[in-house]
Amino acid sequence: MRTGNPALGDNTFTGVGRIARTEEAMTAQGTANKALLLLLCVLLTASWVWSKYYEAMNPQVVTPWVAVGAIAGFIVALVTVFKQTWAPITAPLYALLEGLVIGGVSAMFEAQFPGIVIQAAALTLGTCLAMLLAFKSRLIRATENFKMGVVAATGGIALFYILTMVLGFFGIQMPLMYGNSLASIGFSVVVVIIAALNLVLDFDFIEQGETQRAPKYMEWYGAFGLMVTLIWLYLEMLRLLAKLRSRD
Repeated sequence: MRTGNPALGDNTFTGVGRIARTEEAMTAQGTANKALLLLLCVLLTASWVWSKYYEAMNPQVVTPWVAVGAIAGFIVALVTVFKQTWAPITAPLYALLEGLVIGGVSAMFEAQFPGIVIQAAALTLGTCLAMLLAFKSRLIRATENFKMGVVAATGGIALFYILTMVLGFFGIQMPLMYGNSLASIGFSVVVVIIAALNLVLDFDFIEQGETQRAPKYMEWYGAFGLMVTLIWLYLEMLRLLAKLRSRD
């Protein structure tokens, strides 16, 4: 099972064993329920940071929280990937930390482009439902070639982002990342499409986990992996919409 999501890789189910009793095994429905709980955790801390920003209308008030959420969230994500049995604890913690990032970034975008957050959230939800429908109806099949293509594209985007960050330390900005040129907008559209296709791989991964009768704690791990993709997709939606709005 190949997926572009680093949390859901080929060897994720290796060594976790299989469960004989149905009530103790991972299910797609159980994973969906836990994903909803993680989403609530994200909204909880996101709302808190959002309110902090609008009380002061000063990015400096929430920037430290965004930084803490990003750094600590990355660390917790790594721990979750390597210690899957901890997912029932680390997955909600990751969601709470990422909520700090989502809340701060969303508030700053909303202050500059009123209404953009609800648009990005609606597009993210709509995209997720569309990908789920396409996957369930087998309109999109997670074949090995499909998986390899999405993984390669996701890896390329990750390398580009890392290069952008490194060059940023030297005051060099990549034109595709910033600005509202047609090339920059086109790049964001491509990234959004790749992020959306990762959802299909995540759904396939979760379905395979149910088929292989993985342990119950893997529901939390599957929900965590899905949340990683959804957060990425939402942030890319925000970036794309901001580029489009800035051209008005």
